[in-house]
Amino acid sequence: METTPSEITQSVEELENAIKRRRTFAIISHPDAGKTTLTEKLLLYGGAIHVAGSIKSRKAQRHATSDWMEIERQRGISVTSSALQFDYKGYGINILDTPGHKDFSEDTYRTLEAVDSVIMLLDGAKGIEPQTLKLFEVARLRNLPIVTFINKVDREGVPPLDLLAEIERTLNIRAIPRNWPIGTGRDFRGVYDLIDGTAHLFTSLEHGGQKSEEKILPAGSPELSNVLGTIGLANAFEDERELLLMEQNLWDTTLFQKGDVTPVFFGSALNNFGVEMFLEGFLPLVPPPQPRASSQGPIEPSNPVFSGFIFKIQANMDPLHRDRFAFLRVCSGKFKKGMTVRNNNTGQEIKLTKTLQFLGQRRELVEEAFPGDIVGLHDPGVFHIGDTLCEKGNFTFEGIPHFSPEYFSRVQIEDPMKRKHMNKGLLQIAQEGGIQIFSMDQDGERDMIVGAVGMLQFDVLKFRLLHEYKAPVKLDTLGYDRVRWITGEDSMIRALAGTLDTLLVYDQDKKPVALFRNEWALRYAVEKYPKLTFHGTSPRTFTP
Repeated sequence: METTPSEITQSVEELENAIKRRRTFAIISHPDAGKTTLTEKLLLYGGAIHVAGSIKSRKAQRHATSDWMEIERQRGISVTSSALQFDYKGYGINILDTPGHKDFSEDTYRTLEAVDSVIMLLDGAKGIEPQTLKLFEVARLRNLPIVTFINKVDREGVPPLDLLAEIERTLNIRAIPRNWPIGTGRDFRGVYDLIDGTAHLFTSLEHGGQKSEEKILPAGSPELSNVLGTIGLANAFEDERELLLMEQNLWDTTLFQKGDVTPVFFGSALNNFGVEMFLEGFLPLVPPPQPRASSQGPIEPSNPVFSGFIFKIQANMDPLHRDRFAFLRVCSGKFKKGMTVRNNNTGQEIKLTKTLQFLGQRRELVEEAFPGDIVGLHDPGVFHIGDTLCEKGNFTFEGIPHFSPEYFSRVQIEDPMKRKHMNKGLLQIAQEGGIQIFSMDQDGERDMIVGAVGMLQFDVLKFRLLHEYKAPVKLDTLGYDRVRWITGEDSMIRALAGTLDTLLVYDQDKKPVALFRNEWALRYAVEKYPKLTFHGTSPRTFTP
């Protein structure tokens, strides 16, 4: 049956309207800045949940909705990115909550490939910390618009004006506040909206599980003057307000979208102060889905042909079902459940039947999705990070970054009867991108060695092998800190195995890999074997 002109017009309008309302962003921060708490409160004020901290342990401790993995709930840290979707006042919101700990930054880097903007969360007591700076630089490389939320202003910390100066000095980005704290530390009473000229005073609620009570006062009201007088800010606040209002004239949307200007919001995520103002303030600022670079040029989101790419794979999201999902960012066209697509990286035709969206551990079946949306695809083992899926065309989206491991451990199974369980777990966790697997021989029969970007990855690996795969293991740390994939004559590669301070192993694709104890050992091998080529990542994903 042919599609009528009116149906085509309706389909185009549906796609255009869906794109306009989508907002897809990630939250980046240093550990303990309050990132997962802010995510939870955005869900609370967005109406996606009714009580913040809705997952409880046996001790009835509150845990964030976005932290679904058992080890995350036990340790109170995020070790994997979560995809969270909800609607709010006409916007279709996709939040990607990312790990803050540096040992899991590889997962964060991959996630930033799937977003159109970034929220940079700062601890008001500490300012810009090392991991924040590192992640900011990644966001800037992608020219992502960056919105700043300065958290914990209800604690004693760095003066707000000094924080703005630090952002501009350290990050080389213009910081223009959109609101301003009324008092700080113990004197914090609320925030002043510099855009509409109203003061928002808050009443703290125990645990911050519900929305805080809020009183809105116009500038110059007697009640606001009384509050300012009580905390000794009557004159200073007015001087700061006039100065900051002048800053608003410097706002430039074009520079913001290029990542050269950041709007700054203040608040306290724990006590819900300023969270709703932040949610309503940044959504109109950040852009809808943007074009995605590919091997055939930019792919516009308005292109009616469906396309997307896999940026994350996660096994055992539901331990009862031992399932595995690949996370797809929709880049163009309309995704429909049951559609057949082509994996342009493998040439395989795949029918997408089991499709879900997530809110922590809660799942909802997805019948359709649009550019900017994140969809979970049931993965029987056919997807890989970086795969391009589309209805038509033979292009691939630009690659997802790969990182060389810096730490290595030998894996020893404690119960020989569980070796198959261990091998399955290692393979699945490696496919997620958290570790890389090596073996002492090409057949993978001898000692198994795992490499990771951070040492904490080994704790997660050991925990998951035990609790998800019932495979207790010992991990013996190896004294190597550099890795190079090698191409060249086999005889020379085998000779490298006898080099001092060098260990020859093989990756999952049976490619030869050399582990070096230090920089000196690496330089020695490069000089001694000039006919060999040493690559920082697998030649499958590396262009010399």
